[in-house]
Amino acid sequence: YHPAPLSEKAPTDTFVVEIRALYKLPVNYSISSGDEKGYFIIHSSNGIVRTRKTLELEDFPVNFKVRATDSSNAAIFNEVEVKVEVIDENDFPPVFPSSLLEETLPEHSPATQIVQLKAQDNDTGRNGFLTYGILNGHGLKFRINETTGILYSTAPFD
Repeated sequence: YHPAPLSEKAPTDTFVVEIRALYKLPVNYSISSGDEKGYFIIHSSNGIVRTRKTLELEDFPVNFKVRATDSSNAAIFNEVEVKVEVIDENDFPPVFPSSLLEETLPEHSPATQIVQLKAQDNDTGRNGFLTYGILNGHGLKFRINETTGILYSTAPFD
């Protein structure tokens, strides 16, 4: 089983997947291995897997085994693997190491690269990509590369 990925913000008791064993007699479902951190719980009679606690993105994907056991003979069982993935939510803002950066340029220097700005974002994947821009910069003699964060002057300073 490979259910749809869960959000890292999925609340406790979120539905994950329903496991079904094709068998003539009733079976008891249990998680037999692979969920060492106890993220999931399974209903013993209907095979519905739900979250048990808050999901930690760095622990996923999680592969665990579900066992279906004959309700009248514990020696008769079968197991299936379940792979659960978690999607990173865009929940961290970009942060600059300092709120103020000072650079000195010589007067009348030609248009040039001044500094590369670097912000950090603790999100992963696409949510961790940053775009740089200048706010309230109308009339200033600067431009910024939106992907690299390099700040340039566009004309000499007087």
